[in-house]
Amino acid sequence: MTGPLPPHPELADGPVYLDYNATTPVDPRVAEAMAPYLTGFFGNPSSSHSYAEVPRRALAEARAQVAALIGAAPHEIVFTSSGSEADLLALRGAVLASGRARPHLITQATEHPAVLETARALRRLHGVRVTVLPVTGDGLVDPAALAAALTGETVLVSVMAANNETGALQPVAELAALAHDHGALFHCDGAQAAGKIPLDVRRLGVDLLTVVGHKMYAPKATAALFVRDGVRLEPVVYGGGQERGLRAGTENVALAVALGAASRLAGRELADGRAGRVAALRDALHRRLADALPGRVRLNGPVGARLPNTLNVSIDGALGHELLAACPRIAASTGSACHSGAHSPSPVLRAMGLPAGRALGALRLSLGRWSCEADVDAAAAALIRAAAVR
Repeated sequence: MTGPLPPHPELADGPVYLDYNATTPVDPRVAEAMAPYLTGFFGNPSSSHSYAEVPRRALAEARAQVAALIGAAPHEIVFTSSGSEADLLALRGAVLASGRARPHLITQATEHPAVLETARALRRLHGVRVTVLPVTGDGLVDPAALAAALTGETVLVSVMAANNETGALQPVAELAALAHDHGALFHCDGAQAAGKIPLDVRRLGVDLLTVVGHKMYAPKATAALFVRDGVRLEPVVYGGGQERGLRAGTENVALAVALGAASRLAGRELADGRAGRVAALRDALHRRLADALPGRVRLNGPVGARLPNTLNVSIDGALGHELLAACPRIAASTGSACHSGAHSPSPVLRAMGLPAGRALGALRLSLGRWSCEADVDAAAAALIRAAAVR
């Protein structure tokens, strides 16, 4: 694991890929691990005959591998089809199982839409009181703001581990402790953080945590929710009782195996210090841009408390979408949305209080397992050329 990886077949001849926070290419080792369960080992793991034995063991091993990555027990892992579904199970499940006549839910302004839209739906459909906390200029929740918002009716606080646009790392352990002091559960969307930084559910003190496969080199449509032993949730899918009765439906063993294999590889990479290698590449890219465009490059988000792979910068005098259009050999994101040809600033950057011009100039450059010095060199040169004429 310490040596260089062979080139990824899907990245070798394409643009420089700097959009790992959007999705990751499937690691060939993950694909190899799941392949037998797409063909030969087809049995239903809940059956009692011999065709079920191998799939049942594989499902158990995958559950243990995901659990090991985040410091959980295997039986606390519930497989889902996506991070959005896991977030739905956590929020809806906790609120509806609370037994409160008008429960209170707290989240924060830069959460993923899967959390924010679920909160809005709970307010609309079930009369749930929802508080959305503001964030600082670095995109962080002030623990004092959470303390002031908590009441005796608060049943759940949901704050992500790491922001997908800026990489900002929230003070999860401190926030979870405050929630528990008021008798509330704490959910953490760990989609962007799992596999990139160490996560331990016991040390963090979280009751629920979302893990997403396609953010760490597994296929899309596989994810998991950590549900602390003893936490009661209303099921998200009713039926045959699979996944502790919380998510019925015959398990997709191949995708569970893929998530397990990805978790095992991510754990090994964290132990080997590969996050430091990615952080060094990220910082080299930032330096190249800042040195070539003095006074124009502005970092969005915290300097230190952020993911090792994430660089969100604005270049004064340039719009992010125009820069990327001028650099077709770079695959990256801006965070802005385009509606009928008009671009609007990222809601995350707006919540952080960034001026509209700076927010529209933002580029999210996210690196990953196959990023290398040549990628940094090529991306920096292209962006510098594009920005120099603006």
